[in-house]
Amino acid sequence: MTIPSFGAGTFRLQGQAAFDSVRNAIELGYPAVDTAQIYNNEAEVGRAVAESGVAREDLFLTTKVWNDNFAPGRLLASLEESLAKLRTDYVDLALIHWPLSSVPVEEYMVALATARERGLARQIGISNFNIDYTQRAIAAIGAKQIATNQIELSPYLQNRKLVDFLRGQGIHVTSYMTLGYGKVLGDPVIAAIAARHNATPAQVTLAWAMQLGYSVIPSSTRRENLASNLLATGLQLTERDMSEIAALERNGRMVDPEGLAPAWDL
Repeated sequence: MTIPSFGAGTFRLQGQAAFDSVRNAIELGYPAVDTAQIYNNEAEVGRAVAESGVAREDLFLTTKVWNDNFAPGRLLASLEESLAKLRTDYVDLALIHWPLSSVPVEEYMVALATARERGLARQIGISNFNIDYTQRAIAAIGAKQIATNQIELSPYLQNRKLVDFLRGQGIHVTSYMTLGYGKVLGDPVIAAIAARHNATPAQVTLAWAMQLGYSVIPSSTRRENLASNLLATGLQLTERDMSEIAALERNGRMVDPEGLAPAWDL
């Protein structure tokens, strides 16, 4: 199975806003939806999917297991609870949301692999893992079982060392925070590229990530922004464009929770 290159993110979306965003995204033709246990919106995502009229097999659903549920017995039970909220028998992709130093990596990776074997998830993977933790996950279950590492990645944080390692292991990269909380949208280089293509800065940024082979999961509460972002799938950037964006790297990390984040690869 492959992971769609474009999907709808739901981070920070709650209640009716989460439902409306997912409903609009599906109506517009988004092939994938990304959520997580800690987002507290799986029920709204599930309702939007159930009421969309789109066949379950035609949508790619991802959720992430939160750290409180890493104990082997608890991980499987928590995924079953997620499935109930999402109104589905399986997710297409289940991820470990953050690596946790207080629980051996082998325990939660083997438990996640068991969830896949039991049909709770079609594919499994990791999120926010640095090289060290990814190596431990590979040692536990093998690289072939790890479909993706979902990481913060934007023109301001290009994460090249980690990306190169993941590619060498055959692990797909999913980019979150691709628009840098909107900060990159005001960048003059991005704006100039957008003007050359009669596109928006968001479209350029998303197209850049997809052209590098990453999957992206932008979110919005506005239907018009969801529709506009989706047009990035048809935008082809030039070598000049890609080179100019590559030069924007500044280690501009925005997600670095104390006590949770690993030692990032620089």
